[in-house]
Amino acid sequence: MHILVTGGNGFIGRQVCRRAVEAGHEVTSVARSGPPDPGKRGDWADDVAWIAADVFSPHEYREHLRGVDSVVHSIGIIAEQPGAGVTFERVNGDAGILVALEAERAGVDRFVYVSSSTTPPTVRRAYIEAKRRAEAAVEGLDMETVVLRPGPVYGPDQPHFPPVLNRLLAAVGRFEVVAGQFGDDRPLSVETVGRATYACAVGDEVEGRLDGPDIAAYR
Repeated sequence: MHILVTGGNGFIGRQVCRRAVEAGHEVTSVARSGPPDPGKRGDWADDVAWIAADVFSPHEYREHLRGVDSVVHSIGIIAEQPGAGVTFERVNGDAGILVALEAERAGVDRFVYVSSSTTPPTVRRAYIEAKRRAEAAVEGLDMETVVLRPGPVYGPDQPHFPPVLNRLLAAVGRFEVVAGQFGDDRPLSVETVGRATYACAVGDEVEGRLDGPDIAAYR
């Protein structure tokens, strides 16, 4: 099958692209910066069609949605740059809605939206409000849809957390008896989230929403 990943060069997106390539699927990534940095990709990256395009400019990638079976939207931010138009409302909310509408228009069968369980500490509530707005819009479209709500995601090259926090989350996430106490907000490895996201993209047995414990089952 043909899978298109928005933000395929990112933290979670790379995991999805790698797994899809290794399983023999056709894979396209749409991201403003094109392919990931050389240090963040393996041989699998040679089999991905890296499209440098802005998701807010559908004419730049609309043709690449033709023949796509499943779209994974993995773009999101936890820090804003309002002067550059990088806000939670726009990136965490509008981007997902726009991509989903384009996918529906192109006849894509399945749309997977990578959301979040909660607002990170010290981040304004607009972060999660924008994601919930996108979730509601996506679920109402004429496609099979899956929304994943992972808690904090840790792993190598985590771009959003300082190293000490990343190590702390990893330490908590390794012990089920501890991680399970956090419920939906449990820390999850990027490998687990990537595995769950990929499974939702290629399988039709899951539809609706996956919360933290559901995603953890893909370890």
